[in-house]
Amino acid sequence: MKGGIGNMMRQAQKMQEDMQKAQEELASIEVTGSAGGDMVTVTMTCRHDVRKVTIDDSLMGDDKEVLEDLIAAALNDAVRKVEKTTQEKMSGLTAGLNIPGLNLPL
Repeated sequence: MKGGIGNMMRQAQKMQEDMQKAQEELASIEVTGSAGGDMVTVTMTCRHDVRKVTIDDSLMGDDKEVLEDLIAAALNDAVRKVEKTTQEKMSGLTAGLNIPGLNLPL
């Protein structure tokens, strides 16, 4: 039993180190969400920091509400892509860690 606990602790420490590395990598990964056929794009990091918003010139004369809706849709698209990228990056980190009674949903 003693060796089992030590092994679990080593596994947990390695997982914590791997998660820290993955979080650092995610901070530098950028995704781009878009709306209106790419007329509005939002680029953000996987830490949800918005880096850039691009609006097609043809939208500048349009109704303000249309533009607001397209920006919101592009932001939502970017957030969904961040969540997917984060989940893919983190999903492999807990593989092989077998601690009874501990379920780590990601």
